[in-house]
Amino acid sequence: MTRAWRLGPGDREVARELFAMMADVFDEPHQERDNAALGDLLARLDFWALAASDDTGRLLGGLTAHCLPMTHRPDSALFIYDIAVRPDHQRRGVGRALVTTLRSLAAQQGITDVFVTADNEDQHALDFYRALGGKATAVTMFDFSAD
Repeated sequence: MTRAWRLGPGDREVARELFAMMADVFDEPHQERDNAALGDLLARLDFWALAASDDTGRLLGGLTAHCLPMTHRPDSALFIYDIAVRPDHQRRGVGRALVTTLRSLAAQQGITDVFVTADNEDQHALDFYRALGGKATAVTMFDFSAD
């Protein structure tokens, strides 16, 4: 059984393991935060980090999201920034548990809109979000990275 929960300031060690695991899954470099910075990040109300583990407590995956206040209405939306599941646990309901938990926790705070971007070439992600009931919206995202 997969358990998913939102991390808080007291979950620094889980967050440290989660963020390193996510970088590994995405094959990206990872720079660890110090204790104070990590605690500050996890204490932010506009930053959400969820972890998923199995019955033994082994970390299986996680996601990060950012709460964005809306200007055209008095509530907020959640933007899922990253979601990653260990390769040996993909397609076993871990990602679904993470998104379902995120949506449930968000609804408890009156947040009903959750959105995520996916590369058009990432068929696995597109299929995953559609299977969860997500509706694709045609948009073009522009990236202004420093050169």
